[in-house]
Amino acid sequence: MKLIEFADREMMMMDLANVLAGELARMLMHAERASIAVPGGATPAPIFDTLSAADLDWSRVDVLLTDERWVPEDHRRSNTRLLRRHLLVNRAAAARLIPLYGGTEVPEESVATLADGVRAALPLSVVLLGMGVDMHTASLFAGADKLEAALSPKAPPLLTMRPREANNPRVTLTAPVINGAMSKHLVITGADKKAALEQAQKERDVLKAPVKAILSDTTVYWAP
Repeated sequence: MKLIEFADREMMMMDLANVLAGELARMLMHAERASIAVPGGATPAPIFDTLSAADLDWSRVDVLLTDERWVPEDHRRSNTRLLRRHLLVNRAAAARLIPLYGGTEVPEESVATLADGVRAALPLSVVLLGMGVDMHTASLFAGADKLEAALSPKAPPLLTMRPREANNPRVTLTAPVINGAMSKHLVITGADKKAALEQAQKERDVLKAPVKAILSDTTVYWAP
């Protein structure tokens, strides 16, 4: 793991957006398509705002989320809703979205079909991750019903996940998909998340600190 610290959040977000754009551009120089997986939540929105204007052939880029709540796109908690507002605009409107929500009553009814879409974009060119103070990343939560299966080297590309105390079931990319990306980045802000990252590095049991499963060869960006 490599840690890059910034004194200013805005500068970090702009720098990281440029890094992601550069990696996608290099991939498109050597391959017909590139793919990028990104998190939901409020933290990465400024990154998306900058990245969406990058001068890339976005029609050759597949975009997907690292995880999604099982809610319709117009729901306020939908990660896809955030993605459409902040990333899939400007030049990046030409990108192809690989959905993680299938519209069925429960995710188990759609996960196999959604997984086929994810599988077609593998290996991921670039993955951007977030992390909670509880040391989860994507929807790999300590105590979730299928965490051990999601961390297994034999995991399918996509699994349903029901974290404890969560309002909605979720679907998430699994550890082998994330770790199979050609480039991995983790963005965190604040002293509490930096402390959580340090705790995760020391934790021996990955089931207690799921982010530990993806830290190898990951570049971590932090600002206070």
